[in-house]
Amino acid sequence: MKNTEIISQLPYSEPFLFVDEVLSVSEESISGTYTFHKDAFFYKGHFKNNPLTPGVILTECMAQIGLVCLGIYFLDKENSSANPTFALSSTEIDFYLPVFPGEKVTVLSEKKYFRFNKLKCEVKMLNAENEMVAKGTICGMINFKSGE
Repeated sequence: MKNTEIISQLPYSEPFLFVDEVLSVSEESISGTYTFHKDAFFYKGHFKNNPLTPGVILTECMAQIGLVCLGIYFLDKENSSANPTFALSSTEIDFYLPVFPGEKVTVLSEKKYFRFNKLKCEVKMLNAENEMVAKGTICGMINFKSGE
């Protein structure tokens, strides 16, 4: 599966798509990037005169690249024809640096396990200077809809 095909299968669209590029993907890991657009809707109120990317949006970016994109890769390897949906089941993220409007981040994710339709990953987010922005654990469930 090509990296662009993974992105095309994501169940998100603007303004809630936080994946620009999948850099690499394997059975054990995935990496990708996203640039936070200066005119994104969430900067208008977070915070007045000092826009910062909310932690929940950083977590969502980490989940989209580090969990959902990797899950799509695994489903393709299994030749699944079902229509999957993804549900975040838990997160434990520590934040270290802010992300400002216009910043590009890289998400690195390592699979801890994928069994019984549950995927657990250790994820990291780095800024353009390769500094740690956030890291932690994200778990999610893959649910299958019957084909209609």
